[in-house]
Amino acid sequence: MGCLGRLGCLILLVVLGICGWFTRRLWIPARFLPPPPIVNTWQPVTDAGATQARQALNRLSQPRGPVYVTVLPGDLASLAFSEMVSRANGNVDSVAARVDGDRMSLRARASMAPIRQRLGPVAGVLRDREMVQLTGTFHMLRPGVGEFEVERAMIGEVILPSGMIPRLIRQIDTRPRPEGLADNALQLPVPPSVSDIRVANGRITVYKNVK
Repeated sequence: MGCLGRLGCLILLVVLGICGWFTRRLWIPARFLPPPPIVNTWQPVTDAGATQARQALNRLSQPRGPVYVTVLPGDLASLAFSEMVSRANGNVDSVAARVDGDRMSLRARASMAPIRQRLGPVAGVLRDREMVQLTGTFHMLRPGVGEFEVERAMIGEVILPSGMIPRLIRQIDTRPRPEGLADNALQLPVPPSVSDIRVANGRITVYKNVK
């Protein structure tokens, strides 16, 4: 009975441990829990998303604010690229963003008319409007100025050669380019309170400039 009793207690402890693990979000304080996983779905670029991102970044500028904030890809894209989209004059719609691992992707349905002449032989297989997808990561150039460096670009089902990406970027973003911006990068205006933007494990984390 002593052996059976100890075995029963062991089984009970195992069962309780399993139950505790699966119900941990009900009884462990939120600050001790890992953040919930992010589902890597396309998130639309919206005015509400831009407001959410702006509020999150404003917290970094506060003296007692956090040293970092986590933002959704759709919200960050809404804030960062809204001016660029508005300059497109209706040539771009259905703008959305998502994160895959340590890279962010930005996509939009775009008219090919403004860029077709710069695409060479690729233009011959494209329809009037195609989905353009840009995938890359973020770098900070200096306080207030960052970049989204595009490592992979697709138009429809066509993957562009890396040498064509700078040509595409200059057609997409017609604003004056700040010094130091990579040829294959979109400029990213950010508050001076931001020191770094990192994409990792399906998340975008924005860090405070503590200098």
